[in-house]
This record gives sequence, C-alpha cells and structure tokens, in this order.
Amino acid sequence: MERTETMKTGNAFLLLSAAVLATSACGESLSSTTVEEQEVAALSVDPAEFEGEMRPWTSGEFANDPNEFQFVIIGDRTGGANVQETFKLAVGQLNLLQPEFVINVGDMIEGYSDDAAELNAEWDALDEMLEPLTIPFFRTPGNHDIANQTAAEVWLDRYGARMYHFVYKDALFVVLNSEDTPREAPEGIREKLELYNRLQTEDPAKADAMLAEFMADSAVVAGLAEPVDFGDEQVAWVSRTLEKNANVRWTFLFLHEPAWENPAPSFTAIQDLLKDREHTFFAGHLHYYDYDEIDGYEHITMGPAGASFHHDGPGNVDHLTWVTMTGDGPEIANIALKGIFDRKGLDPSLFGAYDRKGAETSD
Repeated sequence: MERTETMKTGNAFLLLSAAVLATSACGESLSSTTVEEQEVAALSVDPAEFEGEMRPWTSGEFANDPNEFQFVIIGDRTGGANVQETFKLAVGQLNLLQPEFVINVGDMIEGYSDDAAELNAEWDALDEMLEPLTIPFFRTPGNHDIANQTAAEVWLDRYGARMYHFVYKDALFVVLNSEDTPREAPEGIREKLELYNRLQTEDPAKADAMLAEFMADSAVVAGLAEPVDFGDEQVAWVSRTLEKNANVRWTFLFLHEPAWENPAPSFTAIQDLLKDREHTFFAGHLHYYDYDEIDGYEHITMGPAGASFHHDGPGNVDHLTWVTMTGDGPEIANIALKGIFDRKGLDPSLFGAYDRKGAETSD
C-alpha cells in the first residue's frame, strides 16, 4: 500500500508538470500558475517568442520525478592494481557525473598481509585517494580487503561492520560479506602481488606472463570454482533485514564474489529469501563484466576500476555502472571510464586524441 501511494504521488507530480507545460504551449503565461507549480514544472517560456501553438521541442515528460534517484557501482581496484592509476581517474569521473552516492563491490587494497600496520597504511593510502570525492562512498569487503583474521579486525576497527544495510528513498541496500568463511590464500600471494606490481613498470611483458601463469595455476582455478559460503549468522541477519524492510520498492544486494556462479546451499538460502521481492545483485572479483538473469532477477558481475584484467574478451573494461531507480525499477547503464572527459576536452594521454590547436604555442 505504501509503495502504491508513493507511486501515485510521483505520477501526480508528472501530470501537474505536463499540465503546466501544456498551458504554456497554448500561449498562456506561466505567471498565472502558482510558484509551487512553476517549481514542479521546472520550465518557463515567453509565449511572445513563438508563432502559433507549435514548439521546437518534443512532448516527452521531463525526467524530474522526485521519487527517482541515481547511484553508481564501481568494481575492483586491486588484485594487481594497474600502473595507470585508473581508480584515481574514476574518482575524478565520479565528481564530474555527480550521482547521489557510489558503492564499491570490494578489493580496494592488495592486502593478504598479517601485519596490521601494513594493512592500515594501505587503507590510509586509499582514503587519501577518496578524499577528493564529493559524494558518499559505501564499501563492500573483498577477499583482498579481509583475507585473514588480522585484516578482518583492521576493517572492523576502521569501518565498523563487515555486513550492513541502509534504506534510501524507499529502496533497500544490503551489503553482504562474501568472505564470511575465509579460504586459504594462494601460497606466497602477497610477495607475488608486490613483484607483479613492480614488473608492470619495469618489465610489462614479464608482468603479463606472470599474471597468465598465476591465473592458469590449478590451485587458483580450483579456488575460483569453490562455492562461496555464508555463515548461519549472516543468513539469519539477511532474513531479519528483509523482514524489517518488507515494503520497500526494490532491494539491491552487493557482495564481492559472485556467489551465484557456483552457489553453496547458504547462498541458495539467501536467494530463496528474496524470491517474493524485486531485487538485483551486484558483485565483482573476476575483473570481467558479466550479466546473468536467474529466476527472472538480474545478477551483475562488475568489470574492474583499476585492477588488472584477468581474462580475455569484451568484459575487459574499466567502467562504472550508473543506476537510475525509477518507478518501474532500475535502469542500468555501463560507462567506460575512458569515455568520460571534462569541459576542457579529451586528454591525449588517455585517448590518443589529436590537439586541433597544435602543440606549438606563441608567447
């Protein structure tokens, strides 16, 4: 009932907006409407500028429904952070686009260390990267972020929770912990990450060969295929959270590892809890964009935002996902980070663009 009333209110706003515009298009001054109506319409014109009743724009409704909102999801920064510092580029792009907030799906630091001071130094460096960001940034824990007990404690000390939820404009956002049952790390992973990151600068070809060898390792392949398990406490927490927020218009769920690829019984239990409500899943981890529709619900695996590409194919793209929550559900668009540039134009270092003004300057 609450959802229906909200929807009706939104439609009433749109109808009022259309009525005000129609009045203007018929040559009557908007000054005859109230101030409140003018604010809803968000448009005023001078009828004296036009011949007759025709207008040089289409009759579509303005996308200014107050019940709609926009947010962004962004993928992995680490797991071999690229030397182009793409994540720093992403922060700048987010400031240009100005969504209402952004959610990351995990792997913000390289991690895999038992040294709390080392881990805190990595988080400090990340927080410095995020400092220019002008909108809220919501974190999801990834395997690089909380790879062991020390890392999990550092996360909890800094950020207060490894799973949490919030409601924004009648939509429920649930952040899950896909590292609830930690798995054994690949042997020597911290040292391999440090070597790989150094080789990206010193010997890129050797870095590429090292990454290919790592991804082909039988232990790594087996680890990627292992089901993601969620503890009983987390499943019970999800159940309580959904029950307390039964009347929201949509539920978005975020986790690092795409548990639906090879679901454990605990993840199937979470999916079962969601069967009677509209929802969408987002994950990361694989550094490759992928889309699945399971039982009529969208499950999206994000490509990276600074992490090295681990696979070949069209899903190899540093991007962000722009979500517009509408009355009919989410509209989802993917934007390549290198497809966004500021008012000064294309950056030749990113796009290989030709400077039409020429390289020479005159004093």
